[in-house]
Amino acid sequence: MKILKVKSLLPLRMDKYLLEQYPHLGLGRLNKALRENKIKLNGKKQPLSTRVQAGDEIRLFILDEILEGGTAPEGPLYRSARCPAEIVYEDEQVLVANKPAGLPTEDPAAPDTLYNRACLYLHGQGKSEEEINALRLCHRLDTGTSGLIVLAKNPHAEEVLTGWIRDRRVQKTYLCVTFGRPQPEEATLTGWLVKDSAQGRVKIYPEEVPGGKEVETQYETLAFSGRLALLQVRLITGRTHQIRAHLAGIGCPILGDSKYGNNAANRELRLKYQALCAYELRFPQTSEEAFAPLSGRVLHAPKPWYYGQILDGTLK
Repeated sequence: MKILKVKSLLPLRMDKYLLEQYPHLGLGRLNKALRENKIKLNGKKQPLSTRVQAGDEIRLFILDEILEGGTAPEGPLYRSARCPAEIVYEDEQVLVANKPAGLPTEDPAAPDTLYNRACLYLHGQGKSEEEINALRLCHRLDTGTSGLIVLAKNPHAEEVLTGWIRDRRVQKTYLCVTFGRPQPEEATLTGWLVKDSAQGRVKIYPEEVPGGKEVETQYETLAFSGRLALLQVRLITGRTHQIRAHLAGIGCPILGDSKYGNNAANRELRLKYQALCAYELRFPQTSEEAFAPLSGRVLHAPKPWYYGQILDGTLK
């Protein structure tokens, strides 16, 4: 992604300004990028005819080689994904994929994402471009978190599945390793979460605060290994960084978490990503015929590598 700070004192059409900065782009590519939501002016999609001036910010979700005059990957972007997604479950309405830690869920500037891998999987199954383009993410995971992600295959499925998730009808359970042993070993954490978008962080307060959103997190300790603990965590609410911030708030940050965690321990144990896995999805009972295969189903991701190493004491 490129971020441009406009310095022109006089108002100037956005397309003219961008072509001055990147003459190799051409108007055709600019229009295509805008249609694909790859150009944002001050955080919003705006027509190329919009006039920009000093202080405006333009974000371009376009590959560097294209901006500098190279060629785009042949065919749709998903064909440049490293491999097809690992699919845990599939029916006519839905895909459930297992995302590795370190892989973005979605990124308009990157070809190798969970979403593009899922599209590549459908391509390998012989699906049409229309069917592939209909695929939609129903929720997301942080790049450093591994585990299950739900994707809808059509607009109706997207509406139903995102509604289930929004209304907390899909129960989400995580596995994680904390640096420190939680006391008590089993508890329900509550509070009010406030996002700091500028810093990309959140903070959880014990009492209600302006702008705060109520959060609730349940955890149960499964095992100990030296300084570390293996936890099973159930999200009652599902807010940004909720598990990471809640556990850090009780003095037991997730191992490998560079934002809320213990960086000295992370370096010592050589963890690049947080030891946090979206391990289980429990779907609600439904009478809608199209979703009968998913009704009441419980899905699991493969247990992450650190699960066994805590149980046998290798990681401590």
